[in-house]
Amino acid sequence: GEELQGQAEGLRRMIGSRGRVSGTIGPGLVGEVLLNVRGGTEAFYAYPADPEETFTSGTQVLVVDFEPPRTVYVERWQPLSR
Repeated sequence: GEELQGQAEGLRRMIGSRGRVSGTIGPGLVGEVLLNVRGGTEAFYAYPADPEETFTSGTQVLVVDFEPPRTVYVERWQPLSR
């Protein structure tokens, strides 16, 4: 119903947000990232957007896709200042 719809909408807004890896993400591994959601921090299952990539714990990543209920696809966070 409404509730679930609203929740999915809210989570879709996570695309483009930054998270921190809390469990190694890589080929053949289901990793974990911590994301700020609804004023708290929640853990999500995470896969690399590029299947070859590996992200170790503590790496800053960018959420590029979201698959309900709790899976995100990430790539390396690129700070804009170079």
